[in-house]
Parts: sequence; C-alpha cells; structure tokens
Amino acid sequence: MTTLSDRTQASMSAVLAGQGDWKRRLAFAGPAIIASVAYMDPGNYATNIQAGAGYGYTLLWVVLLANLIAMLFQALSARLGIVTGKNLAELSRDNLPRPLVWVMWAISEVAAMATDLAEFLGGAIGLSLLFGLPLMVGMAITAVVTYAILIFERQGFRPMELIIGALVLVIGLSYLAEVVIAPVEWGSAARGLMTPALPDGTALMIAVGIIGATVMPHAIYLHSGLTQSRARITTEGERRKVLRFSNIEVVVALAVAGMVNIAMVMMAASAFYRGHADVAEIETAYHTLTPLLGAAAAAIFLTSLIASGISSSVVGTMAGQMIMQGFLRVRVPIWLRRLVTMLPAFAVVAMGVNATEALVLSQVVLSIALPVPMLALLYFVSRRDIMGAFVAGPLVRVLAGGGAIVVLGLNFILLALAFGFPVPFLRG
Repeated sequence: MTTLSDRTQASMSAVLAGQGDWKRRLAFAGPAIIASVAYMDPGNYATNIQAGAGYGYTLLWVVLLANLIAMLFQALSARLGIVTGKNLAELSRDNLPRPLVWVMWAISEVAAMATDLAEFLGGAIGLSLLFGLPLMVGMAITAVVTYAILIFERQGFRPMELIIGALVLVIGLSYLAEVVIAPVEWGSAARGLMTPALPDGTALMIAVGIIGATVMPHAIYLHSGLTQSRARITTEGERRKVLRFSNIEVVVALAVAGMVNIAMVMMAASAFYRGHADVAEIETAYHTLTPLLGAAAAAIFLTSLIASGISSSVVGTMAGQMIMQGFLRVRVPIWLRRLVTMLPAFAVVAMGVNATEALVLSQVVLSIALPVPMLALLYFVSRRDIMGAFVAGPLVRVLAGGGAIVVLGLNFILLALAFGFPVPFLRG
C-alpha cells in the first residue's frame, strides 16, 4: 500500500501530541481533496451545461442538495477508514454474504467503467477543441498523461496529492474567472438555490444526472481507503483529533467542489438560457461561448475541462484498483487496470456515439449504481460492533438515510419514465 513520507508522518505525530502549528496540520489534508475531484469531473460539465442552458437557474437547488449529501457521505466514508483501518470494499467482503459481495463488486465495476467513460471523453473533448486534434488522439494523450501521473503514486501519497491539488486549483480558478466574465443574475441564482422545482420530465432526467455526477460511487469507496492507514493512531483521543481534521477537510474540499458546480450552472444559464437554450453539448457550448463571452472565456472553459478530465481519470483509476483489491483480494498492475477501464471509452468513440450524450448517460448509470456504496456505508457506520464509540448517532443516521432515500427516489422515478410509466406530479 502506498504510504506517506517519514516527514509527513512526523508532522502528523507532532500535531496529535499537541505540538503542531497550522502548517503541520496541513499534513492531514489530502484525502478529501483527492475525493473532491470526483465532484468536478467532465460528467458534471455535461449535466450542468444542460441544466443551465435548458432551465436557467432553476436546478441550482439540485446541485446544492447533491453537494450536501456528498459532504455527509464522504465524511462517513473517511470516518469508516479512520476508525476501522479498513476500506468499504474490504468491510463488505468480510461482513456480507458472498453472493451479495459478488453483485456489489459487479455493479461497482460497471460504475468504474462509466466513470472512466466520462473522464476520458471530457479530457479528450477539451484537448480536441483547444488544439484542433481528432478525438481519438485527444483520448490517447489523456491516457498517456494520466498514466504518467499515476506513476507518482509509487513515491507515496503526498506527491499524488500535490498534483491533484494543483489540478483542482486550476479548475477552481477557471470557474472563478468564468463567473466574473459571465453576466450572472444573482437574484435569480439565489432563488434557484433555495426554491426546489422540477418543471418537467427532462428536468428530472437532468437532476438525476446531476446527482449521479456529484455523489460518486467510486469516491465513497476511495475515501475510506485513503484514510484507513494514513495516521499512526495510538489512543482514542488521537482518533477523535484525526476525525475532526478529516471533517474540516471534507467540508472545505466539498464546498469548493460545490461552488465550482454552481458556477458551471450559472455560467451556462447566463450565457445560453436566453437565446441558446438548445445548447446541450460541450462542443456547442465552447463554440457558442466565443461570440457570447469572448475567446478567453471559451479557452478557460476548455482548460478547466482538460484539468478535470486528467485529474478525475487518475482518481478513478485509484478507486478502481481499491475496489477490485477490496472485494476480490486481487491487485492488478496499474497499467492493466488503466487499460481495462478505458477500453469502453475508446469503443464508444470508435462507434461514433455522440460524446456529450455518452457523458450524460454515464452519469445516469452512476446514479443507479450509487445506492450500493451508500447503503453499505450507512449499514457499517451504524454498527457498534464495527465502529465502537464512533458509531454514527441517531441524527447522522437520519440525515444519511434521508439522503439515500432522495437518491433512491429519484432513481425510481427515472426508471418509471424510461419504461413509459406516467409520473403524475411532473408536467410535460
């Protein structure tokens, strides 16, 4: 297992002993930053553009709700790893019936492939548009760059965390610039954040896609693995300190991811909603942005998309490796794992499938797969024999259960629409 350097471990030990300053406390940062990349992947770009272009600021509340659910479940995933020393996949393998474990693994692998589809396509689309390259060439470049970054994992967690953190900074700064450039209607945006509404069935489809793109199955698995042996904890008091640092990092990292997603919708709403509501593809959004907001806005948009595709592809591979190792006790070479999960993306492009449609569809697949890790996580953090004194309290269980019900309910409605069953409270 990849480890931290002696210097980082020494800083963490000093903080736990009550001797560390704020700089040493930064040694605990990293897991939530890596997990937060899953909440800013190219799938978010596709669903957020559709939300903003088609419905203006109306669906911002979905982004906010999804982000709050994500915060809660990522915090619980980190707690599971810190308290038990095992990740979610390992605990599932050791405590659940074997047939159920196999089903969970199969669903998780499908989700990992859907994740890679979104990440590869996003990075490739960005490179293709920015540099005028064929889409296949963009995908090949994305594959090479992500593998090169994954090699840094051999040097320990810290170099990987710093690289991912730098890419997250690029995405965040890009959307800060976009919000400054775009003429946002702040009053309408505030109402969209605070007023739940689903105007029609298409809005529901996009809302489910937003949930699938925001609360990610592989991120829930990954976070527990990133924290399971990060700090050398010797007492319950130290464990509580680590949990407190983890919760703070989750709130900060996921708040940044949430603001990026909100900014995406606001940019699409301000640029496309009046006069260009039919914009539903990343390529169209790029070409439309140039005359509307200028070449700089369009270039910034693609730069953030490339950073998103590369960083999320790296994180997706790390999660896929952890899922396979946890469920099956099988560890494959990182290049083989990278090859297996990216093949569907190349197949989709080779068949000529519309790239943005494939991105949105992948997010719906992820949303349907999401209840598996959500319910498993809720089950384990509620078991006192596993969590001991750190078992989730009644309020946390109610909130997490409510979040799971929201996701399951949206998925049920989505399936009803897909099979042609009417949903009475939706218009259109």
